[in-house]
Amino acid sequence: MIVWAASSSCSSLLILLLFLLILINLYSFCCPLASSSSSSEDPQMNTLSHLLLLRSLGTTARLPPSRGRPWMDVTRKEALWINNRLNPHWVRARLQFQQRRLFAFSAPRGSGRLVRMEQLWQEFFSDPSQWWDNRLTKKTPKHPDFKHKRTFEGLWINPSWLKEKMASMTLGHIQSGDGSRSRVPDFFFNVDKLSKLCEEGRLKEALHMLELMVQQNTKPPIHAYVCLLKGCSRRKALAEGKQVHALIVQSVLDSNILLANTLVRMYSKCGSLLHAHKVFSNMPQHDVYSWTAIISAYADRGEVEEAINLFHQMQETGLAPDKVLFVVALKACATLAGLEQGRQLHSDIIKRGFQSDVIVGNTLVKMYAKCGCTEDARELFNNMGERNVVSWNAMIAGYAQNGLGKDALALYEQMKQEGMQPNNVTFLLLLNACASLAALEQGKQLHSEIIKRGYQSDVVVGNTLVDMYAKCGCTEDARELFDNMNERDVVSWTAMIAGYAQNGLGKEALALYEQIKQEGMQPNNVTFVLLLNAYASLAALEQGKELHSEIIKRGFQLDVVVGNALVDMYAKCACTEDAQKLFANMSERDVVSWNAMIAGYAQNGLGKEALALYEQMKQEGTQPNNVTFVLLLNTCASLAALEQGKHLHSEIIKRGFQSDVVVGNTLVDMYAKCGCKEYARELFDNMSERNVVSWNVMIAGYAQNGLAQEALALFEQMQREGTKPNKVTYISVLSACVHSGLVDQGRYFFDSMCKNHGVTPTKEHYACMVDLLRHAGCLADAELFINKMPIQPNSVVWMTLLGAARNHGHVEIGRRAFDCVVKLEPKNAAPYVLLANIYAAAGRKDELSKIRNEM
Repeated sequence: MIVWAASSSCSSLLILLLFLLILINLYSFCCPLASSSSSSEDPQMNTLSHLLLLRSLGTTARLPPSRGRPWMDVTRKEALWINNRLNPHWVRARLQFQQRRLFAFSAPRGSGRLVRMEQLWQEFFSDPSQWWDNRLTKKTPKHPDFKHKRTFEGLWINPSWLKEKMASMTLGHIQSGDGSRSRVPDFFFNVDKLSKLCEEGRLKEALHMLELMVQQNTKPPIHAYVCLLKGCSRRKALAEGKQVHALIVQSVLDSNILLANTLVRMYSKCGSLLHAHKVFSNMPQHDVYSWTAIISAYADRGEVEEAINLFHQMQETGLAPDKVLFVVALKACATLAGLEQGRQLHSDIIKRGFQSDVIVGNTLVKMYAKCGCTEDARELFNNMGERNVVSWNAMIAGYAQNGLGKDALALYEQMKQEGMQPNNVTFLLLLNACASLAALEQGKQLHSEIIKRGYQSDVVVGNTLVDMYAKCGCTEDARELFDNMNERDVVSWTAMIAGYAQNGLGKEALALYEQIKQEGMQPNNVTFVLLLNAYASLAALEQGKELHSEIIKRGFQLDVVVGNALVDMYAKCACTEDAQKLFANMSERDVVSWNAMIAGYAQNGLGKEALALYEQMKQEGTQPNNVTFVLLLNTCASLAALEQGKHLHSEIIKRGFQSDVVVGNTLVDMYAKCGCKEYARELFDNMSERNVVSWNVMIAGYAQNGLAQEALALFEQMQREGTKPNKVTYISVLSACVHSGLVDQGRYFFDSMCKNHGVTPTKEHYACMVDLLRHAGCLADAELFINKMPIQPNSVVWMTLLGAARNHGHVEIGRRAFDCVVKLEPKNAAPYVLLANIYAAAGRKDELSKIRNEM
């Protein structure tokens, strides 16, 4: 009984506890229902209600505005909470899964997702302020681009028409369906449009968009500033770049290292090195990209010494340079011809393991080549583990730049044998090598290969072909190629004008310029420089003045290169006063300006003024170059001003120009023309480098001083040492024979010049032979020699024979020579005077009276 009573009481207690638990659950379930139903006249159900009742009731799923208050179903007085701790685990998992697929459940039945998408996009464009823009913050493409602030429904930008529509939106607003404009709080709608504007060069519009972003207290991304700064760099728009800089400071972003680096690059590309350095100095910290930007800025402006100093400063900070920075530093060394610094960089590159990088290797080859070390460059090129077409181009360019055009062409053959395909740059380099060698046949072969490979339509290649043919003397071929070009730019016209000017066809160059104006092509500064050179060669002063007026109209008068060409043109037209006025009024003068004016004085016989101008040049702080000293030494030679020449020699040694072969040749010439034959020979023997001009100058010096045997002995030594004589050499040798009356030796050298050395005789060589026969009194031989000349003799040759006839009293030969001179120069009075003297000496009064009447 007791046991039964105990078990009965326990069962009653369990039943009571179970009943209480049911009551508690009912209470917790019904209390929210009462409060919720009384607070809303049109209740809605929440997310979980839709998920659970969707199958049974078929109601449309809707999203709650917040998690605090439930939305209830209209037909059933029930409510569920998303965050209810009593929700089963499977409900929470199902809810999370359904939220990820929210867009699919938001489409109406029977319409599909596309219909619902159209409805949502219409809602978006009618009031975009109700949507969050998640494009910047979303982590995966599965997340929506836009999300509704109330319903949390998502939209993705997939169709192209949506991108175009959004790109057409004005900043901060979108056209509403009713015509009003709704505020778009998010800036990111317009970043794509800003980038597009920058690419198109519409910088002012892009800048206006960025200003509006800042004014509306939105926070533009760093990318927007970077994009606009890069656009300013490409267009060299310094004013717009400064405005972007001001916006960066206003937005307190000036300490951002990415923006600071981009600012340095922008100021550098726009030519404001001062602002670039100021930004760099104000940066709180520098990374390797910062140093690369500022070093590149100085290198691009030609201040390579400062660029290299900055590179050393960066190394002192302990920051390790990367491959890009090494490339920049190597380019600076190449520009400066700083071989020792380049070798040191090469060592650092090997230590850091960058020597196997093909870009670094190519830059090393270029550096050694530009420093004149073609052997080192070739050794490095041969040892490269990987070579591309840029590697071959670098080595070919190195040979061409150092006057080794044949080696460049040989390397191209090796390039083809190894199966490397050349590009347009390869052909440009090879054509320039052919032009420098006047290697017409090789140039024609390259032209054929260019056609085979389809590069003939490249305008740059076409321009280089025109230049090559012109420099090889084939102006007709150059013009035919020029006329057949599918596309021509100002460089094409300039190349053709240069070809005419270089070949002494100034009139054709001027006619081509008239054609330029007729076709509406805008000439550049190079075009004007070439035209001025053509006018100078023709001494066409009036046309030069007309061109000067046009230069002023087009605003090129401030260009220092054009100004130098104008000074040169006026000086060569013998208007030294006009040249001096133009020189004095130049706003900017460089060493070329001073050289042009010094040359102008020297060419017009004003040697003392040239030397005085050099003193003024030193007083104003302009440093002379090797050309300056060559001009001044020639002036001293023409004046026989030995003392001034010695002073210049001292300055040359102080400034380190004594090793320059051109300066050395001019020094030898100056001393020889001043009568210091021994000192000239001493200088010649001590020259570290000699070329054919060196031998020609010394041989001519002996010949001018009547030392024919010494001249001929030096000529023999020249051949023994392997230097091939040229046409100028033979003029000096024949002149030496003339001064000493060595007729037989003169005949021998004249006959051997073509047989032994392939030098075709020119009019100057024939004039020397006529002069040689004249001195020997062999007038009949001289006349016969002239008549057998394969080229048309000029007036100088016939005047030489006429003068010889006067000296020897040979009337008949004198009369025939007179007739030939008058045909060539009918307005020249000199032949009449000479023939009158011949008749007077022969006592032929009738012929004398007649020739005087003709005069």
